[in-house]
Amino acid sequence: MKLERKAEIIAVGSELLLGQIVNTNAQFISKHLAEIGINVFYHTAVGDNPDRLKQAIQTAHERSDFLIFSGGLGPTKDDLTKETIAETVGRSLQLDTAAFQSIEDYFKKTNRTMTPNNRKQAMILEGSTVLPNRFGMAPGMFLEHESRFYMLLPGPPKELEPMFENEAKPLILEKLGSKEKIVSRVLRFFGIGESQLETDLEDIIDAQTNPTIAPLAADGEVTLRLTAKHTNISETNRLLSEMEDRILERVGEFFYGYGHTSLVEELAKACVKKGMTLSAAESFTGGLFSSWLTELSGASEYFKGGVVCYTNQLKRDGVGVAEETLNHFGAVSAQCAKELAAGIRDKTGSDIGISFTGVAGPNTQEGHPPGKVFIAISINGELEEVFEFMFAGSRSSIQRRSVKYACHLLLKMLESK
Repeated sequence: MKLERKAEIIAVGSELLLGQIVNTNAQFISKHLAEIGINVFYHTAVGDNPDRLKQAIQTAHERSDFLIFSGGLGPTKDDLTKETIAETVGRSLQLDTAAFQSIEDYFKKTNRTMTPNNRKQAMILEGSTVLPNRFGMAPGMFLEHESRFYMLLPGPPKELEPMFENEAKPLILEKLGSKEKIVSRVLRFFGIGESQLETDLEDIIDAQTNPTIAPLAADGEVTLRLTAKHTNISETNRLLSEMEDRILERVGEFFYGYGHTSLVEELAKACVKKGMTLSAAESFTGGLFSSWLTELSGASEYFKGGVVCYTNQLKRDGVGVAEETLNHFGAVSAQCAKELAAGIRDKTGSDIGISFTGVAGPNTQEGHPPGKVFIAISINGELEEVFEFMFAGSRSSIQRRSVKYACHLLLKMLESK
């Protein structure tokens, strides 16, 4: 039997309904199912209650062909997903010896004592295909029952995501009977909004067939997920590259990278490639730019350090902004930003100095409203630029957007050198 293409995701766990955790699993699964042509029509969340879970299963069985469960496979009494499904579909639970051995090995390796309830995690639905859990203990399952497919996945994303990609997705493709190779490529953009990007690409998006194009906006950035399929992997990649070229002809100035990268990661790569070092003078951003850089391993190769110069005294005495500049133009000014960038570059001996001064809010400062921002970049004393922005949003949003714009600006400047 071939798998139909109408799916429902049922997330199990009272913590979801209490707002203690966010259901990122449903987002992850939906995204991957869309890539292989399976439509997700419903997302359901249900607590650790067998009666309500049974009702959810029965409802899903009536309206969906493919039921995917996340969570409730653990060792405790409130982990009831497979027990409830077993009762609902009339299947017994059986011990999977390979899964049980894997659990025993885990406890031996971590030098811990295995309690009897951990045996529960190795119990599987009669007749199901086991999906090995290589990053945890509870295995997943794939079961065919009454022209429906049931897939059970663990709740922790660090277990669910690799299990889905490495074990479940290939099995689903097998059930689909598809010999096509499905490949996705994610293009990342900054400095253009989702609505503008879609407007610029409207005719391409409207005419999409293979590859498909899925826009997504998040935290001031936009991504396009291109997904192509073909029986020949070379042809799949050719289709993707052809579509990418068409897109970048229109909006290439805003493109900065692929996949799961970030602006700060691409900036770090550019600094390493150019063999250039960087330092920062930050006022209203409070060290956020420096923090993002130093979250990356190997940051000492290109980042010399930074100063959080919040007061005018530290801007003057610590970084070298002229007293006259502060008196005449103020701390929130292009002139101050320029001297901060050049000063921190000189004092640290870096190739590049970057500075942030502005008003994060909620109050005005020196007559400037919240969101007024100046970012300056000084490169080897040869190239100095100041950029002025007016951002909207909360204090933290203004800080994050400022740092992202700084990364983008510097990245583009380095690319042009």
